[in-house]
Amino acid sequence: MNEKRTVVVTGAAGGIGLGIAQRFARDGHPTAMLDMNGALLDKEAELLRVEGTRIVAHAVDISDRSALDEVYDSIRKELGPISIVVANAGISEFVPFMEMSQSQWDRTMSVNLTGVFHTVQAALPDMIEQSWGRIVTISSQAAQSGGPRQVHYSASKGGVIGMTRALAREFAPHNITVNTIPPSLVETPMMHRHAESSGFPTEMIVQMIPISRPGTPADIAGACAYLASDDASYVTGQVLGVNGGMYI
Repeated sequence: MNEKRTVVVTGAAGGIGLGIAQRFARDGHPTAMLDMNGALLDKEAELLRVEGTRIVAHAVDISDRSALDEVYDSIRKELGPISIVVANAGISEFVPFMEMSQSQWDRTMSVNLTGVFHTVQAALPDMIEQSWGRIVTISSQAAQSGGPRQVHYSASKGGVIGMTRALAREFAPHNITVNTIPPSLVETPMMHRHAESSGFPTEMIVQMIPISRPGTPADIAGACAYLASDDASYVTGQVLGVNGGMYI
């Protein structure tokens, strides 16, 4: 990736999203970090600014389109047209299907699926105008293998994979690529919370991974950097598994 282009990363206050934002910022790209947790977001953004990176941070709920549109307008003024989007933000919880409420289902869909719709659609006019764009969505292995007590999460992430493939076909004529990464076990605070909630110890899950370790945010970030680069100009509509061989 040679030219420095404006990047938007959602869910960037911690975990995978923070790792992705750090990678793009340290590679020299003007980077906008978005998250609902404004206090943590500002803290992490300031740490990156100290390194000399060009960073802006905006607290926003991506399921609120009008709020997101306002944030995107600010980003354009601060950093310029948006060229790269990494739609990472998502929520997850463990709920037995027969105990799942309509509100739990709706909230998961509004963030994990509709939120990706908003995140991508609001940026596409810039990419179409430039005849260049890179969109990377973060889905989940749960969309491929199924997540027990995570029917809403698995369904939402499956929708992200379908959306990614359809977008890739529709926007290829504009020189815009769209790909998705479905992580499996990644070393983040969420991983440890899920291990406690699910009843599946992390050590047991690691035994299912041929490479014998959890992934790291940097592993996912490296794949995002590749998919956003000129080296990946002929790669679109793909599901790039970064999972240590856990799902083949």
